[in-house]
Amino acid sequence: MLLMCGTLLIFLSLIDAIGANWALILDEMTVLFCPCVFMQTAAHDCPQPCACPADSPLCPLGTSLVLDGCGCCKVCARQLGEPCSLLEPCDHHKALYCDYTVLSDTETGICMAQEGQTCDLGGATFRSGESFQPSCKHHCVCMNGEIGCVPMCASDVRLPSPDCPYPHRIQIPGKCCEEWVCEETPSDNCIVQTTEWSKCSATCGMAISSRITNDNQRCQLERQTRICIVRPCNSQQEKEIKKGKKCTRTPKAQEGIRFELSGCLSTRLYKPKFCGVCTDNRCCTPHTTITTEVEFFCPEGDVFTKKMMFIKTCSCHHDCPQDNDIFLFYTLIYTTVL
Repeated sequence: MLLMCGTLLIFLSLIDAIGANWALILDEMTVLFCPCVFMQTAAHDCPQPCACPADSPLCPLGTSLVLDGCGCCKVCARQLGEPCSLLEPCDHHKALYCDYTVLSDTETGICMAQEGQTCDLGGATFRSGESFQPSCKHHCVCMNGEIGCVPMCASDVRLPSPDCPYPHRIQIPGKCCEEWVCEETPSDNCIVQTTEWSKCSATCGMAISSRITNDNQRCQLERQTRICIVRPCNSQQEKEIKKGKKCTRTPKAQEGIRFELSGCLSTRLYKPKFCGVCTDNRCCTPHTTITTEVEFFCPEGDVFTKKMMFIKTCSCHHDCPQDNDIFLFYTLIYTTVL
């Protein structure tokens, strides 16, 4: 374009030198050299020296920050279909250019897209360089057949702090983006209280143990239960007592077994420890235990998990529950109800 301008000036000089009526000739060449003449005149619109704001403008999402046509200041690039000028250039990152032939004002044009492949999304077709929003959460642009998007919602991370230990995002009705909230939960000032696990409700076979705790989000007292097996029924553990001994304290299953609960079997095999028996009227009960989640599967295809007691050690003593123990009777009744 600058070469054309130079050629035009040289051509005019030659015409002037030979005395021709160059004004008439210039009228015939206006269409050919008009863009060049505009560039020459528009250059005079650039401020000398450059006068730019102290801070660069904050552009909307998806809008480039570019230098103006004078090479002075950073401005937000004009988008497809928007007015443009020397000081407000089009977004060249999206292959947009300023078309000055659309408007009658020679100093103002319209941002147009160069020829490129269109984009199809959700049944809609977008021209190359065209911006659109498929949803309120994304701003997208078609760039020669490719779609690029930027999020409209902030993706910041809020870490827990003393005044907001449990920050989380929620969807607010009528708003597009989720917002951070910090709601106080009752458990923030909760003093956790938990009882010991009760004795197993049966001395052999599958039974239940329970405890009371408020260790939950609502800080409310609730009863927790776990299944337990002190020893298998009809196991004849007396035969395992070694010669010279009166008890077998904590025998362990020799082979892997599956626990059975209401016709459902554990998905894994276990080798649990049990409490043994004595020949001197002492009874052996769990001393230290742990609680673990056990998964069960049923013939109908259902799968569920239950807390289960696993014995680590047992102790043998004379403090044995009697058949007329009212607390044992209550435990048995409670187990039956469950």
